Amino acid sequence: MLKTRPSVDYTMLGYLVVLLVFGFLILSSASAVEGLRIFKDQYFFIKRQVLFGLLPGLALGYVMLRVRYTFWQEKAALMMALCLGLLIVVLIPGIGSTFEKGARSWFSWAGFSFQPGEFVKLGLIIFFSAYLIKYRQKLTNWQEGFIPSLIVGFTPVLLLLLQPDVGTASIIFAIALALLFYAGAKVRHLGVLLLIGLVAFGAMVALAPYRVHRVMTFLHPELDPQGIGYQINQAYLGIGSGGWFGLGLGHSRQKFDYLPEVQADSIFAVLAEEMGFVITALFVVVLVLAIARMYAIARSAGNEYGMLVSAGIASWLAIQSFLNIGAIVGLLPLTGVPLPFVSHGGSSLMSMLAASGLLLNISRGNRVT
Repeated sequence: MLKTRPSVDYTMLGYLVVLLVFGFLILSSASAVEGLRIFKDQYFFIKRQVLFGLLPGLALGYVMLRVRYTFWQEKAALMMALCLGLLIVVLIPGIGSTFEKGARSWFSWAGFSFQPGEFVKLGLIIFFSAYLIKYRQKLTNWQEGFIPSLIVGFTPVLLLLLQPDVGTASIIFAIALALLFYAGAKVRHLGVLLLIGLVAFGAMVALAPYRVHRVMTFLHPELDPQGIGYQINQAYLGIGSGGWFGLGLGHSRQKFDYLPEVQADSIFAVLAEEMGFVITALFVVVLVLAIARMYAIARSAGNEYGMLVSAGIASWLAIQSFLNIGAIVGLLPLTGVPLPFVSHGGSSLMSMLAASGLLLNISRGNRVT
């Protein structure tokens, strides 16, 4: 008789499907005006999200689901070398493309854009989890274990800061910090590392005027509503006008050239305006439940590698969601990071779907509680 493989965690799969479908629904509305204005096609961004995000993401997710996940542990060093190579190559003038604020963080060919930093998030989780398991016994020793782990785990952060892409670097820094915590690093060592990270972040802010403006906007959004405070004030208007039950899908006013980046990092404001507080709160609840389920999968994983990878993916989704939503509602400075499963961005969706496939693979046969 043929052996049937254990089934995946269907509760987790359900959460992922809800987030993905709801994300496409909101993106179709939020991006319609911008697509029509720039490309004469209201479905332009949806088409790109399907062609360069959903379809390749589902293919990668299927591969991650079918291949035994310990295979990636064996190939972790090769995957990380590839990720670091892409981060280095993208810095070469004439190869990497420069977009907003002069950041050289993209490859572009014939209308197709690819952001290596999005895949480094998953690559780091796969590699750093394997590395920490191998050297776990030395991790509590500051000189023999913790410092070497920092050098290995935070190399991609330094390369991202050279682009500079502070938003992605911050997410990867936080993921590495979470993996160190779950691997058993001492809390006081992590505290020192967090302090160093905050100082470094402050230095990066001070070196770039537009980042200083973002911080000042966060502290005093009312001072310059037509200048540096424009985006956050327009986001507040969108969220506030949504009320309890929203203006209705497709009826946002802020997406009509008022709110910048409506299809990307500002999309949560359109969601709140059209869907209202009740539906928006339900979306956040599903997001939190999905993250909690990921951590539950980590706790019930059959081995250390599965535990660390699952916890890393859960931390990634939690951190990036918090950075995006927190910035739009005024809890954090604007960082420009996409809202997972919702914002337009093929590289972001592709990497998140690949990570989802890996997570579901780890969940096979586990009794998640």
